[in-house]
Amino acid sequence: MKQVIIVRHAKSVPYGYDDDFNRDLTGRGIEDAKKISKKLYKSGIVPDLVIASPATRTMHTATIYCQNLGIDATSIRQEDELYEGLTTHQFVELLHELPKEVQTVFIFGHNPAVHSLVYNLVNGFLSDMPTCATVAIDFEVDRWQDVSARRGKIAFQITPKSV
Repeated sequence: MKQVIIVRHAKSVPYGYDDDFNRDLTGRGIEDAKKISKKLYKSGIVPDLVIASPATRTMHTATIYCQNLGIDATSIRQEDELYEGLTTHQFVELLHELPKEVQTVFIFGHNPAVHSLVYNLVNGFLSDMPTCATVAIDFEVDRWQDVSARRGKIAFQITPKSV
């Protein structure tokens, strides 16, 4: 089985405070990221690989998760395309390129792209993706190359309000 855990960045300062790319997290965003990542750690969920948009708010969210999951934050792989948003086809291609030894990957990105990805990776996703929402999708495959849209199953969803 392969697992993709998609995370929308935590609550960030309003647009206009700084340019969009460099917006950072609010105090609430930092606390939300800590709460959810600690819950994941207590549940034994630790990724083999972390990929994030290079935007400040997304990297800050990913760094907090890594710190609380016992992962070296310098190992975060930045993907520029996650900032602009990938189509489902492009995202699946990214997954196809993952090393075979990776079983669980965390992907940190932005709305509306992350919601669209979750919706298209499973057979419909009727929930929303508030800031810091974390959704795990399981694929009953042995190889990343066999992952395809609409074949995933939601394993869990965590939002700041559910913790």
